[in-house]
Amino acid sequence: MARTQRQQASESILEPAAALFAQHGFAHTSLKTVADAAGLSKAGLLHHFPSKEALFAAARGLVDELGLRILDQVSSLPPGPARDRRALELLTDVALDRPGLVSLAFRALDNPDADTGPEHVVHDQSHVFGIFAVDLTSGDTERLVRIIGALSALAMLCLAANQQGDRTAWRPHIITTCLDAIGHSRAPAPVED
Repeated sequence: MARTQRQQASESILEPAAALFAQHGFAHTSLKTVADAAGLSKAGLLHHFPSKEALFAAARGLVDELGLRILDQVSSLPPGPARDRRALELLTDVALDRPGLVSLAFRALDNPDADTGPEHVVHDQSHVFGIFAVDLTSGDTERLVRIIGALSALAMLCLAANQQGDRTAWRPHIITTCLDAIGHSRAPAPVED
């Protein structure tokens, strides 16, 4: 589906906005700061988003939308290593391309009581676990801990890759590290005689 210029402009605003909300929280992020980070005037920003609440809701909405797109892409795969690998590949690509959005999503997962926005904005993390076919009611604590660990590693490693500026070289290592965290370790290399 082709995105309109307005959608592209809005998404280019949401990335720096998400990063600022993640770093400073909703209450301590001003529209002027977001406008400056997006290369707009405050009036230009308000042309796209009529309030800070609307901007925050749109950033969280984009996080959800990207998660649902990934869920849609992996839902036909049966639970197991192939689905986990594909999910991690897709999540890594999103995380490398949109570090601000990943920071915002990670902040909600890592600190649900933090100042993350107006109380009327409800964010549901369940689709993130659905990507990995995790049933939160199953009592499988090990799988849940491994998935959360892998997602935490993915977020931190993608942020580091963006800071280092070598995203392409980091990508396969990020995926391998996250697969290891989930429990799909690489087979040992054959010993040569």
